[in-house]
Amino acid sequence: MNSLDLSVTNWGEVKKHNYDMAILPWGAVEPHNYHLPYLTDSILTYEIANDCAREALEKAEVHAMVMPPLYLGAQNPGQWEFPFCIHFNSETQKAVLSDIVASLRVQGLRKLVIINGHGGNTFKPMIRDFAMKYPDFSIIQCDWWTFIPRKGYFEESIDEHAGEQETSVMMHYRPELVNLQTAGEGTPRPWNMESLNDKTGWMPRNWLKTTVDTGIGNPEKSTAEKGEKYIKAVREKIVQLLIELKNI
Repeated sequence: MNSLDLSVTNWGEVKKHNYDMAILPWGAVEPHNYHLPYLTDSILTYEIANDCAREALEKAEVHAMVMPPLYLGAQNPGQWEFPFCIHFNSETQKAVLSDIVASLRVQGLRKLVIINGHGGNTFKPMIRDFAMKYPDFSIIQCDWWTFIPRKGYFEESIDEHAGEQETSVMMHYRPELVNLQTAGEGTPRPWNMESLNDKTGWMPRNWLKTTVDTGIGNPEKSTAEKGEKYIKAVREKIVQLLIELKNI
């Protein structure tokens, strides 16, 4: 019985262990070009979380329970017009996270790692609020695609959404869910304001004006081998984070 994945374990197994922390995979429900499933962000965070929990246990006796993945993603204008793309307000996200933190805290847990897979999700303001409300409870947000540079792993220079990076990782974990033959080119359209292109200022992009196929970045050169190599480096960093978190 897997004692590290709440989706498949039971109370009889859970009661045998003392857990150091919980891991919460968090994604979204949105189109990912023509070749990846709507739940890509949640699927990948769940797979990564389970691998990291297992590796941290094997490497340093870290007991981290992986919670079921959440699909509560914040979307841009132009995304929520697509059928079945669901936008969750930040207030909704915070309310859900608040209930999770309060529940875990009552049970004696004091550490939570959010493995985030969706660029529209921003938990930092919420985490600051919880730090004031629960000063004895630590929450860490980990955006898995951000802290290992893509250079050296992937070839495409533009790669933000359903491109070579994300597609390769999905091909590694769930190849049966990838239909690369149907993928669009993921060619982005720039802003009509150069100050937004050069990031002098920021506002949410209108997805209908930004991309033809909902992708940003061409997935054509994606391979499972690239995804495996890249995500191995990502997991090593997250596992080290879990080990350090256990010891504080």
